[in-house]
Amino acid sequence: MSNDEPPAREIRRVVLVTGASSGIGKVCAEHLPGKGYRVFGAQRSSPGLHSGVETITMDVDDDQSVKTAVDALLAKVGRIDVVINNAGFALMGSIEDTSIEEARRQMETNFFGALRVIRAVLPAMREQRDGLIINISSLAGVLGLPFSGLYSASKFALEGLSETLRLETRQFGIKVVLIEPGDFSTQLPAKRQTAKESQGTASAYAAAFTKFKANQDKDEAKAPTPEPIARLVEKILKSPSPRQRYAVGMLGQRIVVPMKKILPQRLFEWALIQALSL
Repeated sequence: MSNDEPPAREIRRVVLVTGASSGIGKVCAEHLPGKGYRVFGAQRSSPGLHSGVETITMDVDDDQSVKTAVDALLAKVGRIDVVINNAGFALMGSIEDTSIEEARRQMETNFFGALRVIRAVLPAMREQRDGLIINISSLAGVLGLPFSGLYSASKFALEGLSETLRLETRQFGIKVVLIEPGDFSTQLPAKRQTAKESQGTASAYAAAFTKFKANQDKDEAKAPTPEPIARLVEKILKSPSPRQRYAVGMLGQRIVVPMKKILPQRLFEWALIQALSL
């Protein structure tokens, strides 16, 4: 190259973040443009984001909406390097009080929503022979929490899917990573839904549910803001060989992951009951 020729323009990696209108998704989406990434924030209604984020409309509950959004993104920029599956919501209530319809809605968004996006982006990533899929799970995907059974089930399902996907796609240069946050100060608690039959005092679980929720509200009031997750995502994006799982959050919550592996089941369950005041 002669001294008169301009330097080659660096191609920015393209990142798609779902559930980018608030909480973890919003913080991650707005953090990455300043680090050199081209970020597309997917949400049910556009626009709304800023700080260098380009918005696209996507409803992860709808097959055609996901396909249309991904096809449009590929037509615009030609590739998708990173997907951060964050769209989701939390449902509370005892398992007995949760209707099948409510359970389906929980799984539809938290599990099938991520699956739709994954299936939509994989052909392009395979053709590129490169890609990174980050699925936002939860510590509730490692530990079945009382009165969050269907939320935990959706995250447990996402964990199993991610383990399998990581093995299947490695031949194409695609990496799959799970992030398991504890409590953070986001819109997730504010938008948490409660199963209809768990509302009020008619449920057989009403007293225990009320006590558990009060303790949970206290813990969430002390939760940090989600910037550490955005910094963790940046670290994962820069790693040539990211781990399969990353737990993030307050130490008192993260510690349950190694405790569950190390302690005998009965001892772990006893410690959990004491910690949750059940």
